[in-house]
Amino acid sequence: VLQKWVNREISNFDYLIQLNTMAGRTYNDLAQYPVFPWILRDYTSEELDLNNPAVFRDLSKPIGVVNEKNAKAVKEKYENFEDPLGIVDKFHYGTHYSNAAGVMHYLIRVEPFTTLHIQLQSGRFDCADRQFHSIPATWQALMDNPNDVKELIPEFFYFPEFLENQNGFNLGQLQISKEVVNDVVLPKWAHSPEDFIYKHRKALESEYVSAHLHEWIDLIFGYKQRGPAAVEALNVFYYCTYEGAVDLDALTDEKERKALEGMINNFGQTPCQL
Repeated sequence: VLQKWVNREISNFDYLIQLNTMAGRTYNDLAQYPVFPWILRDYTSEELDLNNPAVFRDLSKPIGVVNEKNAKAVKEKYENFEDPLGIVDKFHYGTHYSNAAGVMHYLIRVEPFTTLHIQLQSGRFDCADRQFHSIPATWQALMDNPNDVKELIPEFFYFPEFLENQNGFNLGQLQISKEVVNDVVLPKWAHSPEDFIYKHRKALESEYVSAHLHEWIDLIFGYKQRGPAAVEALNVFYYCTYEGAVDLDALTDEKERKALEGMINNFGQTPCQL
């Protein structure tokens, strides 16, 4: 697959899907859903110029520190962390870039994710301000908050329907602007959900992304995923998210095991290292 990708026989999209599959990610498990990168940083221009490198996100950095301002806080958090019991290793992020709640967050307007979201929120929609209501606002929140590190899901590159409230769900209204949450607000350069998907997919297959995608793959699936390279890349997550970090079979206390299993399922899981 790698050779095919290098020879440009398969698209960037196909390559990412194959890597996700090899690393144990699947559409059948919300806790291990395929993970895709944010690839753009320009959600405000009238036109999207894919020949301009400045419109792309820096793929060599984890999403939590794409904004240089956050790097210092993230570093300090890691350096100052001390677990008195010695169980929890140091980490940069207490949340994860891919988890079940995040998948439902993005796909809230389409079933069965709507129902799953409502179940997760004890029988109702989460408050409107926490809903996925705008792509530019979501990106801005990522830039402002080093604790929000959600990457994307594959649907952002082929499935315009998830951006529309075709079922007419009442998702509430935003507290400050009183704006009603309905269809997802798109970047100015996108004239419709289809147009957004078309341009976003074009961006994914662009020359710039083709030349830099491996940098992101190193962080998520490759050698910068754990160990000294991960520390240096500011890419260490809570210990439970890593494969083999916890030996569930060794836990004899049923309650403790259930609690840990629940945590692993809800918290997010780092893909198997390829």
